Amino acid sequence: MKVGLITNSLAWAGMKDLKEISNWACDNGFKDLEVGPTIELDEKIFSDIKKEGKIDISALIYCRNFLDEENNVGDEHKKQLIRRIEFAGKLGIEKVICSTGVTKDAYYGARFNPEKSVEAVTEWLKELAEYAERNNVKIAIENCPMMGNIAISPYMWDILFDKVDSDKIGLAFDPSHMIWQFMSPYENIIKYRSKIFHFHGKDTEILYDNLKKVGILHNITEETNFFEHQWWRHRLVGLGDIDWNKIVANLYEIGYKGTISIEHEDPVWDGTLDKVEKGLIRAKNHIERIIEG
Repeated sequence: MKVGLITNSLAWAGMKDLKEISNWACDNGFKDLEVGPTIELDEKIFSDIKKEGKIDISALIYCRNFLDEENNVGDEHKKQLIRRIEFAGKLGIEKVICSTGVTKDAYYGARFNPEKSVEAVTEWLKELAEYAERNNVKIAIENCPMMGNIAISPYMWDILFDKVDSDKIGLAFDPSHMIWQFMSPYENIIKYRSKIFHFHGKDTEILYDNLKKVGILHNITEETNFFEHQWWRHRLVGLGDIDWNKIVANLYEIGYKGTISIEHEDPVWDGTLDKVEKGLIRAKNHIERIIEG
């Protein structure tokens, strides 16, 4: 296993040049980059970084609602995702990470029924599998419930993988989202071993005092006043409720040899580029200590 990072947190803090990001990541011991949608797909820059061999680029990530029918938004997102699949295939980037998309009828009030989108998602994933096959890349679906997604639970994974039987479609497994949905990530690493193509290093902290006050429905569908009364928040690896010793042990058990990609969304370590950089390094050091034993 190796430790990498998602470029998003650095880009949000102002570091948007991929060469600068790769140099910083390499200088601070990261081994891999997962490149987010704010980074320009410049073939020369990507190629130069890969040719240098100092750090790998193993994934592109583009999570959007590909089934949004309003003003052709979904169609435009589909074009951008397909562009990334073709770009990845051309440059030898192994994986493209995305959401599934979700149809409008899956929402009613504060409730969400992902099964209403299964038919449309199945059709779209089969199309993606064909693109992935032609371009020799793998599609790793994030389990984040935001950004237009129904692959949010083991129950939904079973439904989708049963309908889309492709060795090109798997998971970008993010344990942090399982914590605030009160699911266990640990045994599901074992259960879905053959489908884990990529792994996100992100933690979650449950704020139980707030939970007792506002309940589970508060601020989970809309992110207004997210941090004021929210009963959970993302944290750096090691600062939340996840047992990372158990996570790493289970990844070793299934023979996972890929990347744990640090996804920094911790509000405590955010706000300035300096804090973001220190947060990424702190998370990397924590997970590396566990990997190395």
